[in-house]
Amino acid sequence: MNESIGGVVVAVLLVVVLVFVITVLVRSVRIVPQARAGVVERLGKYQRTLQPGLSLLIPFVDRLLPMIDLREQVVSFPPQPVITEDNLVVSIDTVVYFQVTDPRAATYEIANYIQAVEQLTTTTLRNVVGGLNLEEALTSRDQINGQLRGVLDEATGRWGIRVSRVELKAIEPPLSIQDSMEKQMRAERDRRAAILTAEGTKQSQILTAEGQRQAAILQAEGEAKAAILRADGESQAIQKVFDAIHKGDADPKLLAYQYLQTLPKLAEGSSNKLWIIPSEVSEALKGIGGAMGGDGSSLFGATRANGSGNGTSSHATSSGAGSSAPTTPPQA
Repeated sequence: MNESIGGVVVAVLLVVVLVFVITVLVRSVRIVPQARAGVVERLGKYQRTLQPGLSLLIPFVDRLLPMIDLREQVVSFPPQPVITEDNLVVSIDTVVYFQVTDPRAATYEIANYIQAVEQLTTTTLRNVVGGLNLEEALTSRDQINGQLRGVLDEATGRWGIRVSRVELKAIEPPLSIQDSMEKQMRAERDRRAAILTAEGTKQSQILTAEGQRQAAILQAEGEAKAAILRADGESQAIQKVFDAIHKGDADPKLLAYQYLQTLPKLAEGSSNKLWIIPSEVSEALKGIGGAMGGDGSSLFGATRANGSGNGTSSHATSSGAGSSAPTTPPQA
C-alpha cells in the first residue's frame, strides 16, 4: 500500500517537474519575426531590444512586451473641419505615412504614438490652412504637405517615429461655395470657348482672303503670260508673212487680186457705217484692167457699184443719210 502511494507521488512529481521544464523552455525561448522588434524588461526595467531571430530570456525575470511593427505604416484620419483665412470652413482628409525607427522610444516616450500622430496632424493642419484663403488652400496641396511633413517629422523624432509623407486626400468646401465655383468655372469655360471660336473664325477669314489674293495674283500672272505668248505668236506670224511676201516678190497683179478679196469683208456686218478704200486700190484696179485688156476705171466702177449696194461708198458713205457716192475714184 505504502509502495503504491509512493509511486503515485513520484509520478506526480515527475509530471510537475516536466511541466515546469517545458514552461521554462517556452518562456526562455523567443522567436522574433522579420520587420518586428521586441522590448525586453528585466524586473520591470528596460533591458534590451530583441532583433529578428531566435533569442533567449531568463524565465520569470525577463518580460517581453508586445511586438512593434518596423514597417512603414499608413494611417488615414477622418475628415477634420478647418477654418481658412477668409473664414470658410473646409473639410480635409489626411493620410500619414510613418515608420517606427526606435522601438524603445516608441514604447517609453509616448503612450499611443498613432493617436499622437493623428492629433498632431490635426493641429498642424489647422495652423497651416488657417493662414491661407480658400483658393490658395485648393491650389497649394504640395506646399501644405511639405509643411505638415516638416512639423510632424520634427515633433515625432523624439518618439522614435519618422514621418515620410503626408497627403491631403480631399479638401471639400461648403456646398454654396462649390456651386459658386462651378458657375465660375462654367463661365470661364464658355469665355474660353467663345475666344477660341472667334480666333478660329478670324484665322479662317484671313486664310480665305489670302487664298483669294494668291489666286487673283496667279490668274493675273497667267493672263499676262498668255497675252505675251499670244503677242509673240502674232508677231512671229506677221514676221513670217512679211518675209514670205518679200521672198515671193509679189507683183501688182497679185496685190490687186488680194485687195479685191478684202473689199467684201470690209462691207460685212450691219454695224459698218463708214469704211475707207485705200488709194492704192485704184492703182491695183488699173493694173488688173490692163492685164485684162480693158480700162481699170470701168472695173473699179463696177466694184464701187457692188459696194454701194451694201450701203457703202468708194471713199466714205454714211448709212441712212440718203447721199450718193462720188463717181470719181481716189487718186494715189
